[in-house]
Amino acid sequence: MRIRKLFKFENAHIVRNCSSDRCKRSIHGHSYQIELILQADRLDHGQMVYDFGLLKSSIKDIIDSFDHAICFWNKDDPEYIAMCKKFSARWISLPVSPSAEQFSRVIFFWAQQILNQTKMVNGEADVSVYSVIAHETATGYAQCFAEDVANEQMGKLALEDFEFSEQVKQEWHDPKMYDKLIAGECFVNPEVELQVKD
Repeated sequence: MRIRKLFKFENAHIVRNCSSDRCKRSIHGHSYQIELILQADRLDHGQMVYDFGLLKSSIKDIIDSFDHAICFWNKDDPEYIAMCKKFSARWISLPVSPSAEQFSRVIFFWAQQILNQTKMVNGEADVSVYSVIAHETATGYAQCFAEDVANEQMGKLALEDFEFSEQVKQEWHDPKMYDKLIAGECFVNPEVELQVKD
C-alpha cells in the first residue's frame, strides 16, 4: 500500500555545469512541489500506512528548510558561497548540485533517515519511502527511488555533509533536530489510546 503527501516551497539556486546558460550563471527560483510517497506491507491500528499528521513534524520541518532559502553546492566558488551566507538568512549547503534531481534524492534520503530513527507506537511496520517526485516547473519533474539514493555515481549523500543556516534551524519545531539525526537519536511518535480494539 502506498500513500502520497504533497509539500510546497519556494527556493533559489544556481545549477552549475548545466547546459542552460541562464541556469548555470544566474540565481533564479522555482515554486517546487514535492510528492513524498510512502509504502508499507501492513496498516497501523488506525488502518493507515502512516498517519499524515505524523508527517507534520520532523519530515515537514526538514522539507520546509528549502522554503525561501538559497541552496548551493558546497564545491561552488567560495566567494559565491560567502555572499549567499552573508545576504540570506535562510540557506542550505548541499554536497551535490541543487538540481531537481538532487532535491528528489536529498529529500528521499532525509525522510528515510527520519523514518529509520523513529519509534513507531501505533502498529506501524516497515514504513519506508517508495519515491520522491520533485516538480521544479509545471512541465518538469525529477523522480527518485531507493536505488538512486544509494547510487554514488549520482553523488554521495551523508548526513554530516549538509549544513543549514541558523535561521532555518531556529524555525524547526526542534532546532537540534538535525544534530539528533546525525547522532542517531530516536524520534518517538506520540502514544495512542486505542478506542476500538480488534
